Amino acid sequence: MRKTSDSNGMPLVILGAGGHAKVLLSLAQILGLNIHGICAPELREQGIGQWRGCKVLGGDEALEMLDPAGVGLVNGIGQLVGSTARRTVYERFAAKGFHFPALKHPAAWVDPSVFLDEGSQVMAGAIIQADAVIGINSIINTRASVDHDCLIGSHVHIAPAATLCGNVQVGDRAFIACNATVIQGIDVGNDAVVGAGAVLVRDLAAHNIMFGSRAPIRFVPGE
Repeated sequence: MRKTSDSNGMPLVILGAGGHAKVLLSLAQILGLNIHGICAPELREQGIGQWRGCKVLGGDEALEMLDPAGVGLVNGIGQLVGSTARRTVYERFAAKGFHFPALKHPAAWVDPSVFLDEGSQVMAGAIIQADAVIGINSIINTRASVDHDCLIGSHVHIAPAATLCGNVQVGDRAFIACNATVIQGIDVGNDAVVGAGAVLVRDLAAHNIMFGSRAPIRFVPGE
């Protein structure tokens, strides 16, 4: 497996304390990674000092006290349709020089030829086949399947149990919802959404949503 970064034994700080962060903490623990602590404003505001056995460092301001060369970050913010929070967090701290190691659950199967870019996360039961590329800060979630030669852009979420057949291209910030299927050779445009359970059999243009068998709906982010 080729990847731009890994933890290399450096301490890691998890950003966030929601459901996605819980899953990533479990992933990090099963890999035996060094968790330095948790940064989550909501925990700081509640005066919580420990979260699931890890030290709460504070909110985002706690990262200002850390050396970007000496600690890696794990983006524990989940990705929902229409939300920019996960991408904003990544871009903010990457611009400050922090690195987000690519993470792969030991119960996932990832072909050695796969390229995992910085901050990409591969969850338990996922399968990624030969010569696929997973972009920056993208999630391949639980039991998702990405077949050979797929190109996944940056800040993409392939949700649990979604299936991408071979040679699928998924644009930046797209969302493939749970149990969706994208047949081989399809292009999914930037910011497009394939709805839960949908079967996509033709290209989906940027900023369009496909729900089941309905015609795509055009949307403009932020509206």
